[in-house]
Amino acid sequence: MSYDSSPSYPYRHPAQEAPPAYPTYPWQPPEAPPEPARRRRPAEPALGHHSDLRVLRSAYRWQRRTATLTALGYFTLFLILSASAPSFMSSTVTDGLPVGLLLALLQIPVTWLAIALYEHTAGRYVDPIADRIRKQSELDAKREAAR
Repeated sequence: MSYDSSPSYPYRHPAQEAPPAYPTYPWQPPEAPPEPARRRRPAEPALGHHSDLRVLRSAYRWQRRTATLTALGYFTLFLILSASAPSFMSSTVTDGLPVGLLLALLQIPVTWLAIALYEHTAGRYVDPIADRIRKQSELDAKREAAR
């Protein structure tokens, strides 16, 4: 049997039809009806990008750096003087008290100063911002619970 290549005879596949609305296999779960459209709430900024939290982070960062650089700066100065100026560190301030020992003993009050500076900056800068954020989040939580 030969096929004629005339335009009247070419076999064409029927166009693809949409799949049936019923499940093809018995184990397929039925399709859930679409959820009704909900009212969209206005977009709220993410909590980590809130401007108050950025201010709190920068205040806390400044607080840490100030206290850390106070203590470590003095200790680094003491080490540099010990390594580069041994004659100065061995010179005496009073009878029998070398400068190096006096500077080493001053490390304790400088550490206390760093702690006091940390507490001062916390009470003056960081804690008020944190309290304001805490109060605002409590108000937001109450408003959300009331909805």
